[in-house]
Amino acid sequence: MTSGDGTLSGHPFVVAHRGASAQRPEHTIAAYELALREGADGVECDVRLTRDGHLVCVHDRKIDRTSTGSGAVSDMTLAELREFDYGSWHSSWRADGGHGDTGLLTLDDLISLVLDWKRPVKIFIETKHPVRYGALVESKVLALLHRYGIASPASADLSRAVVISFSAAAVWRIRRAAPMLPTVLLGDTSRYLGGSAATTVGATAVGPSIATLREHPELVDRAAAHGRALYCWTVDHYEDVRYCRDVGVAWVATNHPGRTKGWLQDGLTEAGRDQPD
Repeated sequence: MTSGDGTLSGHPFVVAHRGASAQRPEHTIAAYELALREGADGVECDVRLTRDGHLVCVHDRKIDRTSTGSGAVSDMTLAELREFDYGSWHSSWRADGGHGDTGLLTLDDLISLVLDWKRPVKIFIETKHPVRYGALVESKVLALLHRYGIASPASADLSRAVVISFSAAAVWRIRRAAPMLPTVLLGDTSRYLGGSAATTVGATAVGPSIATLREHPELVDRAAAHGRALYCWTVDHYEDVRYCRDVGVAWVATNHPGRTKGWLQDGLTEAGRDQPD
């Protein structure tokens, strides 16, 4: 459905990138609970496999940047990773735990949080590659989604989960094993996202960065012509949110879900531009 100015009404939907990660430590329950309270339409997470086969929400290959520990996720067990705190590096951290749980977050716990929330919220799960465990990452993700009963949605629109990746092979593995589950092929270049890769692997959406989209706004129409939506990352600034709305982006991933949601609900008027988080 379009509005009077030709843009899609209700769009773009707001995805909390690693949770409300500007205000709380990324990939923690504290960050996701805040994002949900702020009205995010979706949440995004990165997943990696521990040495003993558990899916955990950590962006980097190593935990050095975002924890009190060090080393590669794939070298440690879940129990070893849980020995560290994942929030003290962030400016919002409080020793009394006043801003919520900043321990290690598993994908299992995040899915449980999202599905138990009082309104429907989508979870965008990014599988990281290349990794030592290869295709096992997608197999584990699908097994978990099946356990929660959300791996075979009636339609992409009704799906509670979306699997996203920069790896075309990863997207293909998901599409082949769970054809009704929506997927996003992420990419850094318009040539890659506007070419045949998304069609070849059956991606239901493509995901350029905001910089790539600004250089190549035709990606939106090109995706739509092939029946695909467009997911844009990481959209934090007022002008970029307005740009995404105007060109018809379906989903914007942002570190500021509350502020972004407020701008969109306000119609992106200049009066609301300085709205605080």
